[in-house]
Amino acid sequence: MLNSVATELHEVMGEVRARTLKLVAHLDDAQLEAVHSSIMSPLAWDLGHVAAYEDLWLNHRLAGRELLRPGLAELYDAFETPRAVRGDLEFLRGEELLAYLDEVRSRSLEAPLRDGGELHELVIRHELQHSETMLQTMALAGLLPPRFEAPTLSGSGLDMVVVPAGAATIGAAAEGFAYDNERPRHAVDLPEFSIGRVPVTGADWAAFAEDGGYRRREWWSAEGWEWVQDVEPRAGAPDSPIVHISFFEADAFVRSRDARLPTEFEWEKAVSSGAISGLYLVWEWTASEFNAYDGFVAHPYREYSEVFFDKGYRVLRGGSYATHERVASPHFRNWDLPQRRQLFAGLRIAR
Repeated sequence: MLNSVATELHEVMGEVRARTLKLVAHLDDAQLEAVHSSIMSPLAWDLGHVAAYEDLWLNHRLAGRELLRPGLAELYDAFETPRAVRGDLEFLRGEELLAYLDEVRSRSLEAPLRDGGELHELVIRHELQHSETMLQTMALAGLLPPRFEAPTLSGSGLDMVVVPAGAATIGAAAEGFAYDNERPRHAVDLPEFSIGRVPVTGADWAAFAEDGGYRRREWWSAEGWEWVQDVEPRAGAPDSPIVHISFFEADAFVRSRDARLPTEFEWEKAVSSGAISGLYLVWEWTASEFNAYDGFVAHPYREYSEVFFDKGYRVLRGGSYATHERVASPHFRNWDLPQRRQLFAGLRIAR
């Protein structure tokens, strides 16, 4: 008889899969198989990758069984097949894709439970993160699911609260599931700072744009100014967080308001102290570059985090309205390149 932990994890796996398929239920095969953006995968590739990852970690590495379809290992390896080439690959489509998802899942439900279900949780969160990536693709293509809308927000992102100086505990505890880049937990001393009570809103952003925000060189870094020459200005609903902005845009906005972006440690302290609200509405760009905490140990594979350290990626904290609650946490560290706009990302100001 399955123990209660295994039963719960299997139920969650079923709920997550149902959610994933519901998010793409409004799309036809052509929309699932198309390349909608050069920086994103075809949606059908993402679905196949989710199944292949599950087969690798639960059925092969945990249960010690042969991969269901060994020939798909390279096809769905994110490092062997970068996004730029995935649209040219013979990835699974239609009924064959759905059958693969189902067959892998049937095998996974027989995999043993070890270390409190750590690898089961890894697979669950991997699917949840990929479903958000798929929503990013749908947003770029104008194909978001019906009634998928940005949340409303009360107040202005220019209203600030003070966080007193003192120590902050950063990172995830040693117990429970966390990604390797969230550990080890450690203390840092931070001076007093102010931070936006809520994320910057569409109304705040409109004032920036109307004030020449996309034309005034003095508000942009050298890299940001070069980048902004080839993009269209962003806009958003006045009472919603501004979303789908790049780090460069976030940086220009805070400069225009004689402010700055918070560091990721400031953001985490502000959350743990209860000083700020409007959490998990949009990913929030921080001033921090993505690197390792002192004492970092790669786990369970170095390609999750380590290969991205010190490569110019910027940290985003929190979560978004496209992020499942199981993924969002005060410790989770998202990251992307400063020019990227596809994330459901906004900002919070600091001084």
